[in-house]
Amino acid sequence: MRIVVIGGTGLIGSQVVTWLREHGHDVVPASPGTGVNTVTGDGVREALRGTQVVVDVSNSPSFAADEVMAFFRTSTTTLIEAAKEAGVGHYVALSVVGTDRLPESGYFRAKVAQERLITDSGLPYSLVHATQFFEFAGGIADTSTQDSAVRLPGAGVRPVASAEVAATVARVAAGPPLDGTLEVAGPEELGLDEWIRTVLAARSDPREVVTDPAAGYFGAPVRRDSLLPAPGAEIASTRLADWLALDVR
Repeated sequence: MRIVVIGGTGLIGSQVVTWLREHGHDVVPASPGTGVNTVTGDGVREALRGTQVVVDVSNSPSFAADEVMAFFRTSTTTLIEAAKEAGVGHYVALSVVGTDRLPESGYFRAKVAQERLITDSGLPYSLVHATQFFEFAGGIADTSTQDSAVRLPGAGVRPVASAEVAATVARVAAGPPLDGTLEVAGPEELGLDEWIRTVLAARSDPREVVTDPAAGYFGAPVRRDSLLPAPGAEIASTRLADWLALDVR
């Protein structure tokens, strides 16, 4: 089966490509670096020609609200049009657990818009919603730092290893369309503050993590369950301690 992975050279995409190749599929990693640009449209139709499955794990280069919305609307529209033209039979996209619960977040609003374009496209599809990756801990700490202290709420999270998310996306891509959503999450529920505090301590990072309910998640207010998956989510096996033992940042 020929599968094109949009964003196939990134953190998740490169692991999706490896998994699919190891399972015998003909996989094309596609990104602006390989001549496939879903914003300008360059190379997209050519890449999708003769393809049975397209996997979109691309991400916006900017998280500014207007720019991230423009990216996902333009990129997804381009992909849908090319997928229909190519007769693609399965459109897979990676999104985030809780997209519809944080309307104050420009990024989450953009992901909701992306998902609606896909579900309304008429293409057979699968959406994979993942919780926060362990690998994002440093970035969350950096964007939440004020005057050398990291301010975060105690909202619940179930951080997950990117490798397990990639494996789930790849497995879904190799199977029949779900025409629905599958959630994947880590095995432990932690407070967002607790998670980042543990990672910084393991890295000997001197920054103090201050529990601040008003801090929000990237500025968006969160409840205790805003970022948690629903019952029935696929639960990965890698625990935070396991990941930290292998952490290479």
